[in-house]
Amino acid sequence: MQRGPDPPEPPQPTGGANRQQQPSARGGQGGQTLKVITESLPVATDGRGQMIDLTSEIGRIISKHKMTSGTVTIFVPGSTASITTIEFEPGLKKDFPEAMERIAPSGARYHHDDTWHDGNGHSHIRSAVVGPSLTVPFAQGRLLTGTWQQVVLVDWDNRGRRREVIVQLMGVSSG
Repeated sequence: MQRGPDPPEPPQPTGGANRQQQPSARGGQGGQTLKVITESLPVATDGRGQMIDLTSEIGRIISKHKMTSGTVTIFVPGSTASITTIEFEPGLKKDFPEAMERIAPSGARYHHDDTWHDGNGHSHIRSAVVGPSLTVPFAQGRLLTGTWQQVVLVDWDNRGRRREVIVQLMGVSSG
């Protein structure tokens, strides 16, 4: 079966090379301004369960916009990658993909592969199990994650890709 054309690319954020700022609403103590800011973060991956720590980049985006408190949503478009939190250390960087191999084995038969012949049915299952997004609160300009908790992108596909991770801040700023 011939695969149809790829879906259209999502619209690029406006207001700069990679960010979008929505109208603000006044309110809160001291006349703080509520902002919604969207940036895309380009990430090159090797696929095959590669895990990439995004925590410092997310913190940099929060700082760049002088955001003090709110939430950040991290989302990866596509159906073969996930966003989650984990302790980003060598053992878990091996354990997590190995655990997902037991849940959705790469060598198993998938109807997706019968249809598209691309050999990545397991990648779609793994992505769906973990999920494409995560929301994390921040306060005083810092993510409210645990000491050993990092925000990671995991690319489950059977080949490397260039991903655009969407980082959307919603909160108040100091300036």
